[in-house]
Amino acid sequence: MILIERRIIYAKDIMVFTGRSKSYAYQSLKQVKKWLGKSKHQLVTFDEYADFHGISVSDLVASVGTQ
Repeated sequence: MILIERRIIYAKDIMVFTGRSKSYAYQSLKQVKKWLGKSKHQLVTFDEYADFHGISVSDLVASVGTQ
């Protein structure tokens, strides 16, 4: 089985990265989606989240521990 690098960020990833609550993580995702003009059902990538918050993708991915 080949493991592919994950590109989508989830609330749990945000909780690990920020050390904040689940409600904060969901609110943060909601803000990013609104900023990007995405619908509720659309997903947010690590790149989009990092760009919105002005952080580097490598720091985000390293702290979350994805492949």
